Amino acid sequence: MKFDKKFWTEGTGSMIIAVLVALTIRWAFMEAYVIPSGSMLPSLLIHDHIFVNKFVYGVRFPFTEKWMWRNQEPKRGEVIVFRYPESPDTFYIKRVVGIPGDRVFYENGDLYINDELVEKRVPQELKSDYDWVRDEDLGDGPGAKNYYVHWVEKLGEHKYSTLLRKNRDWTNFGPYTVPEDSYFVMGDNRDNSRDSRLWQTTHFVPRKYLIGRAMFVWLSCDETLPVVSFLCNPLELRWKRFFHSVH
Repeated sequence: MKFDKKFWTEGTGSMIIAVLVALTIRWAFMEAYVIPSGSMLPSLLIHDHIFVNKFVYGVRFPFTEKWMWRNQEPKRGEVIVFRYPESPDTFYIKRVVGIPGDRVFYENGDLYINDELVEKRVPQELKSDYDWVRDEDLGDGPGAKNYYVHWVEKLGEHKYSTLLRKNRDWTNFGPYTVPEDSYFVMGDNRDNSRDSRLWQTTHFVPRKYLIGRAMFVWLSCDETLPVVSFLCNPLELRWKRFFHSVH
């Protein structure tokens, strides 16, 4: 069967090429995800649509967990998307706080890496992160923001916002030593995140479950459409969050 040039430039062939290019980009380079919960507040909001860099950590053989080629390793402070170790068909987004060999301890709202306290500072920057948060996002009814404190932490080169609930009975976690090819992750909304501290079968994300590193918000809205809940309501767009970098 012979195809002329028009088949590939104007006909069905051009559609096939476009689909193959799109699938290749999604498989190896970049993919879009939607934030479904408040576990990463205030850094990422519910209904933020983000692009994830899949190439940064390497390229897999299609439909497998085996790496064709490994690129960079995740660093402390990076926000990653990964397969949830207790249910690999589910995707999670959290922040890397421990890399292989690290000793991680969380006590009374304080994070320790290798026995050194990760300092929490009253934010002189990133204040706008907390401005985006609504009472309903926190799930504690009217005035919910009054029950939380906004802090800024720094891990490696990454400064980011965290939330801590006021006046609570603290639970301590760890210490945990991160094994080879694994990562300890936490949500920025520290008291409302199911993360490495709470998982039962393992406290770590194996490298084989990495999807990629969060890049930026390309679409965001306060509410979605009532019938098609995965689509943003065009009347509720958060225009100022478009192309907002993920810290």
